[in-house]
Amino acid sequence: MDKSKRVRTFTSTALALTASVALTACGGNDDASSEAKPKQSSRGETAAVRNPLVASYDGGLYVLDGETLKLAKTIELPGFNRVNPAGDEDHVVISSDSGFRVLNAARQTFTDAEFKGSKPGHVVQHAGKTVLFTDGTGEVNVFDPADLADGGKPQTRNYTSAEPHHGVAIELTDGELLSTLGTEEKRTGALVLDKNNKEIKRAENCPGVHGEAAAKGEAIAVGCEDGVLLYKDGKFTKVDAPDGYGRIGNQRGSDLSPILLGDYKTDPEAELERPSRVSLIDTETATLRLVDLGTSYSFRSLARGPHGEALVLGTNGILHVIDPETGTVEKKIDAVGDWTEPLDWQQPRPTLFVRDHTAYVSEPAKRQLHAFDLDTGEKLTSVTLPKGTNELSGTVAGH
Repeated sequence: MDKSKRVRTFTSTALALTASVALTACGGNDDASSEAKPKQSSRGETAAVRNPLVASYDGGLYVLDGETLKLAKTIELPGFNRVNPAGDEDHVVISSDSGFRVLNAARQTFTDAEFKGSKPGHVVQHAGKTVLFTDGTGEVNVFDPADLADGGKPQTRNYTSAEPHHGVAIELTDGELLSTLGTEEKRTGALVLDKNNKEIKRAENCPGVHGEAAAKGEAIAVGCEDGVLLYKDGKFTKVDAPDGYGRIGNQRGSDLSPILLGDYKTDPEAELERPSRVSLIDTETATLRLVDLGTSYSFRSLARGPHGEALVLGTNGILHVIDPETGTVEKKIDAVGDWTEPLDWQQPRPTLFVRDHTAYVSEPAKRQLHAFDLDTGEKLTSVTLPKGTNELSGTVAGH
């Protein structure tokens, strides 16, 4: 879904945490309720959460233990909030009305790191760097997530787009920076800067550019309204959609696969198109394949598995595990009940977040969150929360 429809009162990539509230939660499969109070260490400090998850709800955020799904802390935060991994084992990046903020999710507290600016947008992690794009200013900030450990604001590489727009940027291993081109009214493609922020490449054949993903071999893709634009080995290549209007606005990549997973929409006039086909983009052959799932999905339905699998959560409640090489659905995991994508993209709907071998799936209508083993398809545990959640994300695996 094109986030250019962001309203100015919303926080663009995040979920923020501020005040603790004692609420009940169910942990595991036994539906046993317990008071969800912050755990205290022997020193009286809030105990660290293992592999934390952060889920937003209307009015705040929940921080949960990624192993047990037990609610560790509730933080009140008005407005629509979004959350993304910060790129390390402890932090997530929160978008607020004033800009990006960094939350130490393991310790359930905000750090001093803040990047102010209107309409904070995409957060990208690649090659050990995290890149923030602020739509309202066109500003790009790049930092090493390891520098978040001391709680201060990290040193950053800065770049400002020629004009503000709903964009995205990614830094490559060699220090090149790929960033989108556009204005508030029209987005056209991408450019590449060298380490000194000098433009070295440009392509303006990607109308409606939106989203990014990286594949094996560091092939970078951004979505277009007529396919995708690839950047690999210093060259841009356009992969055309089979339809005149074939919009790929959301993509997911894996370091283990040269094939990217994307959505696919064909109706430019639709108030909300509910597609049933996904796209698989081969970055080695610059070709595109469509896979019909027989069910629709939303922009929060796409992910990649630990072996490079393409994952799609359908509105029929099934988590589809797709072999990206063949386009075959190899496994179907019954994850949640049937659901319908709401017209307003900011409204809650089941959301998929994957970390290592575990798929986390929210079920807002039932106020539940589930964890599944992707290798076996087994449900590991579930929790019932005080309120239905909206966004769902977490830290990088390994804490």
